[in-house]
Amino acid sequence: MNTSTDRAALRTELRERRRALSAAQRIAAAEALAERLLALPFFPRSGHVAGYWAVDGEIGLHVLQLRLPAEVSYCLPVLHTDGTLRFAEWRTGAPLVENRFGIPEPDVPETACHRAEALDLLVVPLTGFDAQGNRLGMGGGWYDRSLGFRRERAAPPWLVGAAFATQRTDQLPTEAWDVRLDAICSEDATWIAKDPR
Repeated sequence: MNTSTDRAALRTELRERRRALSAAQRIAAAEALAERLLALPFFPRSGHVAGYWAVDGEIGLHVLQLRLPAEVSYCLPVLHTDGTLRFAEWRTGAPLVENRFGIPEPDVPETACHRAEALDLLVVPLTGFDAQGNRLGMGGGWYDRSLGFRRERAAPPWLVGAAFATQRTDQLPTEAWDVRLDAICSEDATWIAKDPR
């Protein structure tokens, strides 16, 4: 089996694991995740923190958004025509539109969006992870393309994966284009890379 086949099979298995969690488990996990994220030693007290709109069983960030420091603006990803993500500030109740994948994103003009480099911290969704900071996404490459500059140099933003503990695997097969995370938080543990920057 080649790496692509391994990753596809693993992606299917891990998505099934997270979908199998009960509503009560999801709610409790979102609460615990928010506490772990806010406790990170590099979590900003001002600036821009981007998250994501949870879909397909992903762990929710709604609790984190509600508990952000007053000087932190919360952003959501917006698909850009160049195949990368931009990030727009969003508050609960502000207008959203569905992108071509059916995922809600802020309904704002392109000029209101930030590039990833302008963020202070980015909470990244994932399908699977290992303790070395490797992330398995959904396979579209949006985050890897948007964060490609991080493969060449340590630069903002801090990259933190968010997941249920059940999504952890011993070691993920990686590809050259994968962007390693600075930390990963689940409901019951935090893994910080040995050399975060």
